Amino acid sequence: MATTLEDIRSPFDGSVVGQAPVATLADVDLAISTAVNGAALWRKTPAHIRSAILLKAAQLADERQEEIAQIISSENGKSLIEARGEASRSGEIIRLAAFEGSQLYGTTLPLDANKGTGQEKFGFTMRQPVGVVVAISPFNYPALLVLHKIAPALAVGNSVVLKPARTTPLTALALAKCFTDAGLPDGVLNVITGSGALLGDALVSDKRVRKVSFTGSTITGTRIASIAGIKKLSLELGSSCPVVVLDDADIEFAAEAIALGGYINAGQVCISVQRVIVQENVMADFLAALQPKVEAIKIGDPKAEGTKVGTLISEVEAKRVEACIAQAVKDGGKLITGGERSGTLIKPAIIGSVDPRAAIAQDELFGPAIAVSSATSAAHAIELANSTAYGLGAGVFTKNIDFALQSAREIEAGIVHINWTPLWRADLMPYGGLKESGIGKEGVRSTVEEMTEVKTVIMHGKSH
Repeated sequence: MATTLEDIRSPFDGSVVGQAPVATLADVDLAISTAVNGAALWRKTPAHIRSAILLKAAQLADERQEEIAQIISSENGKSLIEARGEASRSGEIIRLAAFEGSQLYGTTLPLDANKGTGQEKFGFTMRQPVGVVVAISPFNYPALLVLHKIAPALAVGNSVVLKPARTTPLTALALAKCFTDAGLPDGVLNVITGSGALLGDALVSDKRVRKVSFTGSTITGTRIASIAGIKKLSLELGSSCPVVVLDDADIEFAAEAIALGGYINAGQVCISVQRVIVQENVMADFLAALQPKVEAIKIGDPKAEGTKVGTLISEVEAKRVEACIAQAVKDGGKLITGGERSGTLIKPAIIGSVDPRAAIAQDELFGPAIAVSSATSAAHAIELANSTAYGLGAGVFTKNIDFALQSAREIEAGIVHINWTPLWRADLMPYGGLKESGIGKEGVRSTVEEMTEVKTVIMHGKSH
C-alpha cells in the first residue's frame, strides 16, 4: 500500500518511537477494494471458525500485553500504569466479541396473528453482516477504542478498513498483527494510516462502505453525517460530563472518585469529569476534601515509576488547555490549584466559582482540569447538569434513593452513574451519548447489533 513513512514521536520528549506509512487517496481505494473481497470471503466463513480465529488473536494479545502497553505509553504519553491497564483489557474485549458475534439469533414471526393470514406462511428474522466497515479511532485509547470497533465487526463476519489516529498508529498496527497472526484471511482487516483530513472524506463517503464507526469530535462527526450517504453510522462524539454532589453525599468518597475521574489520561477522555456541580452548603467541605487529593497526583515521565498522569498528546493541545484554564479565570473562575504547563505536561487543575454558562463548563476541554459550580438545590443541580449541548455521561453522589431515581430519569445523558463518576466503563455495557454526544451505541453486544442488519424472510405455502 503506501510506501512513504513518517516518524511517530513521543509526546513526552519528542523521541522517535516508530514509523508508520502515510497513505494516499489511491491507498484508500485499494484498501476498500481489498475489503470488498475480504467481506465476500469472511461472511461465508462459519461462525465457529471466525470465533476460533478471534480467540487465538485474544491469546496473542494477552501474550503481547507488555509490548502493547509499552507502545501505548510511548506514542500516546499516558503513564505506563494506565497503559498496562488498557493493554490488559485487549484480550478480554476480543474474547467477548468472539462470543457475542457467534450468537446471531433471529426470531420467528406470528404471521397468523395478521388478519387474513392462516397457517400457510412462516416468517423469521435473521442477522447478517453489513459488509465493509470503516472504523476511525482516536488517540486517547489507542487499543480499547480500536478493539471496540474492529473485534465485533470481525466477529459477525464483516471486513474492516481501520483508520487510527495519526498520532497513535503503532498500537493499532500491533493489534492488527494479533489478528493476522491468528489466521485472519487477507483482506478482512485493512489498516490505513496517515492524515485524517486527507483520507477521512474518501473513506466515509465511498458507496462500497456500508457502516462507519467513528469516535472523535462533534465537528468531525457532523461532517461525517453530512457526507456519508445512505449507510449505517455510529458516532461517539464530544462531551462535557457533569458530576452532581448533593449535601447528603459522602463528601470524602465523592472527592476521592472525582480526583480519579477528572485526571486519568490527563483528562483526555470523553467521559472524564469536567463539571462538578456541588450543593452550595457543602461546597467548602467538598473543596477541602478534593484539593489535597488532586495535588497528590504525580505527573511526569510516563514510564517513570510512580507517575500517575502523563502528557497530553501534543504541545499544541497542552497550550490549548492552558489557554482554556486562563480564560476560565478571566471569566470569573478561581484557580484553586494546578494549571501550570511544562511542555506537554499540565499540573492537574481545579477551577472554583465557575459560572455554569462559561466556556470551561459548556465546551469540551479534554484536559486535566475540572470546573466546580454551585447549585442551590437538587432540582437546580439537574438543571445545570443538562445545561450543555452534550449528553454522554453523568455522575450523581447522594444517599437519597428518591433523588437517585429522579436523576436517572431526568439527566440527559446516555450513561448515568449513581455514586460514581462517568469515568467507568464495562466492555459489555451499552455505551453512547445523547444530544450532540452522538448516535448509536458501542459496548460489544450493542456493537454486534450496530454491525449487522436484520433481514426478514417469509416462506409462502399453499393454503389448505
